Amino acid sequence: MTIELRDVEVGDLPSFFEHQHDPVANAMAAFPARERDAFDAHWERILSDPTLVTQTIVVDGAVAGNVVMFPRGDRHLVGYWLGREFWGRGIATVALQRFVGTIDVRPLHAFVAATNVASRRVLEKCGFTLVEALPPGEDGVEDLLMALER
Repeated sequence: MTIELRDVEVGDLPSFFEHQHDPVANAMAAFPARERDAFDAHWERILSDPTLVTQTIVVDGAVAGNVVMFPRGDRHLVGYWLGREFWGRGIATVALQRFVGTIDVRPLHAFVAATNVASRRVLEKCGFTLVEALPPGEDGVEDLLMALER
């Protein structure tokens, strides 16, 4: 299995849309899907913002997902999304390890739903540690704040 990271191309967006529109993935991530217009506007903002770092995860030539780094307040956050057909094969861990290896900013932070054990494990394998368990928000989701210090 070959795992590569490359700059996001407009042709990747249909795969990203399908990945984020998967109800099983939405439930696991505790993150709602965006409808097409909102999704397109979201990615237009992402791709036009020079403060963001975005990469496509490619597995054996197929678009498997994406990984991003973006500023929010005084933090630099990372996030990733992998199509369900690519789960359970170590792809997210390899992709995130490679990605954070290209980012000089530290600390890096990530939010993960407390119920998303698989994603928390990916973060831990990449060196992120728990900083804080946040009380449930308006959506009822308890998030964990994780950090990569080194």
